[in-house]
Amino acid sequence: MSKTLFEKIWERHLVDTLADGTSQLYIDRLYCHEVTSPQAFAGLRERGLKPFRPERIFCMPDHNIPTLNQDRPIAEPVSRNQVETLERNAREFGLSYFGMMHPKNGIIHVVGPENGLTLPGMTVVCGDSHTSTHGAMGCIAFGIGTSEVEMTLATQCLMQRKPKLMRISVEGQLKAGVTAKDIALYIISRMTTGGATGYFVEYAGQAIRALSMEERLTVCNLSIEMGARGGMIAPDQTTFDYLRDKEYAPKGAEWEKAMKWWKTLYSDEDAVFDKEICYRAEDIEPWVTYGTNPGMGMGINDRIPALESIPQSGRASFEKSLDYMGFKPGQQIVGQPVDYVFLGSCTNGRVEDFRCFASFVRGRHKADSVTAWLVPGSWKVYGQLKAEGIDKVLEEAGFELRQPGCSACLAMNEDKIPAGKYAVSTSNRNFEGRQGPGARTILAGPLVAAAAAVTGRLTDPRSM
Repeated sequence: MSKTLFEKIWERHLVDTLADGTSQLYIDRLYCHEVTSPQAFAGLRERGLKPFRPERIFCMPDHNIPTLNQDRPIAEPVSRNQVETLERNAREFGLSYFGMMHPKNGIIHVVGPENGLTLPGMTVVCGDSHTSTHGAMGCIAFGIGTSEVEMTLATQCLMQRKPKLMRISVEGQLKAGVTAKDIALYIISRMTTGGATGYFVEYAGQAIRALSMEERLTVCNLSIEMGARGGMIAPDQTTFDYLRDKEYAPKGAEWEKAMKWWKTLYSDEDAVFDKEICYRAEDIEPWVTYGTNPGMGMGINDRIPALESIPQSGRASFEKSLDYMGFKPGQQIVGQPVDYVFLGSCTNGRVEDFRCFASFVRGRHKADSVTAWLVPGSWKVYGQLKAEGIDKVLEEAGFELRQPGCSACLAMNEDKIPAGKYAVSTSNRNFEGRQGPGARTILAGPLVAAAAAVTGRLTDPRSM
């Protein structure tokens, strides 16, 4: 019987199915950060339990950590307490812990793939919605709540209902100046923020297959922003080449054994999805958001939709969103002055994103009116930037690298955009207050961010 990629992995990890259809699913990898794990560990302690398979659990702080002076104690008391609590819990329960300044510390969704902790065919969970990132490796990866973190710690299993399955294909070739982030923002704007609710999405098509591993991680990262349970891409030679020689990837005979399984991980030709959607790569431009959810996006040279084009039921929220952003229906926002530029996050904090940004700013200089926060997704990325001389290119252009962390993606740390200020951000969410109370966020890819940083305005990088 023909099966989808999702079904092949799901069925291999299915422990049992209850009478009501709920599945008991085995989990290969649990990632824990400092925000959603304290109550889960407290629950273990109260029940007198220990992690069932501690070798499959990895912990690291990322949300609350500062991106400057990480060698000093965290000044903000709530953040300091959360980070110290995670360290104590990992030590007490015998779990792998990559703390601040550890060479393998960084954003969990960057660290997992780059070290080979996330592998094809796995089931991966974390108390974080952007766990969907890991699906780019050809695995089932999704975010869970704190009570589910506790369940996974104690049993290495979860109770889940099998989602519906959707395949989104992007056929054709991308135009010059269009990035993986633009693909993702384009899809979300077409699907809307609720268009994939109840589904697990497999991305396919010529344009998706042509992406690098890091670009695929960007696409899958944003799956949750259209309501999907997760996103995934079938592993192929690009995946295998990326994983070869990674620290935690199989070695020798174990690698050959794993490859036999991994090469079966694709949707059979006549596999059936609950929904199929196809887009053309040639239709995608550099994409930006103009509102307060990732679905409110458009080509950078387009105009914000007219009020009359919005269904009556959605006009109040549409107007509220534009009022918050300081924009008007029908307005063109290319040329809009910007105050901050943020390059980083689990969406665009990898070395390829910094290479892309640096390639644009080389020979140019940061606008004096712009404050730029360039935050690598991990210490490994930071080291690559140093080794390749990218830090020098950025420095000559007036930029400064910060230390790894989630940073201004969600403002749970010291990196907050001030109220009323405009930020062009390569992160994943632009909700009201996401980057700081009153902050106005325009989501974009690294090329658009680079163009904004050197011009001080929202600029189409292709025009330069």
